[in-house]
Amino acid sequence: MAKLTIPAPELLRSGHSACPGCAPALAMRLMLKGLGPRTIVSIPACCWTVIDTPYPTTALGVAMLDNPIESTGASISGLRAAADALGIEGVTVLGFAGDGGTADIGLQALSGMLERRTNAIYAMYDNEAYMNTGVQRSGATPEGAWTTTTPVGSGARGKAEPKKDVMAIVLAHHPVYAATVNPSFPEDFVRKVEKARDLSGPRFFHIFAPCPPGWRFPSDQSVEIGKQATDCGLFPLYEVENGHYHITRKGGALKPVRDYLTAQGRFSHLGPADVDRIQAQVTGEWSRLLRLESET
Repeated sequence: MAKLTIPAPELLRSGHSACPGCAPALAMRLMLKGLGPRTIVSIPACCWTVIDTPYPTTALGVAMLDNPIESTGASISGLRAAADALGIEGVTVLGFAGDGGTADIGLQALSGMLERRTNAIYAMYDNEAYMNTGVQRSGATPEGAWTTTTPVGSGARGKAEPKKDVMAIVLAHHPVYAATVNPSFPEDFVRKVEKARDLSGPRFFHIFAPCPPGWRFPSDQSVEIGKQATDCGLFPLYEVENGHYHITRKGGALKPVRDYLTAQGRFSHLGPADVDRIQAQVTGEWSRLLRLESET
């Protein structure tokens, strides 16, 4: 019999309302496998409130709280304080928010949670736009990407600004642990979550979360898109514990970023010069990450 490499229990129920191929649904499934049933999840207004809680049902097998889109950091600080005041031990408090509710609207509350040294985990599932309300650009939308508010046409070439580096913002607060994870690599994902579960203090996950309708690719390609993003260096997998960097996936030479870009309709307008510029940026960032790992 094959040995399971991730925990077997399922805390995400079937029948939820996620889109076919939804990577945030895969991310929640893996997150709860790593954290286990003694978990309280706080979710703001985002895709996941639609996925999880069409009244009167819920898809989660753990305790869950809805909160306003800007308040996830404050919410999990309050939940931790309440659990401690009531003497509830052995419970993990998790905030699970999208990039819009983290990189933009909820950035202040995230910063406060980290600065207060809240003993909780904050996870940002990054599908690189406000998907729940119609694919509007967010601070985490990459440069050049089409969204409904960064259209492509005469005089418009998608989002003009670069993607916000949320990990750098988080690391400036000196969390005890921060890591990037990708549902396309489930063993790496769950291992990091289990590690974070057993630590104390503020912890953060940046989750790569492809969105088939928003990124314009077939719904059966989410796992492949995720693999391409990591293997080309655009979304490297690494962890930072007490300031020390550790890259958790090094697959030899990086694959061309072109393959990742051409697989998605949101980048179909990019020309060779655009692809070359993005390739240079990715190569530079990968070199910087290797240097950080070496220096720490």
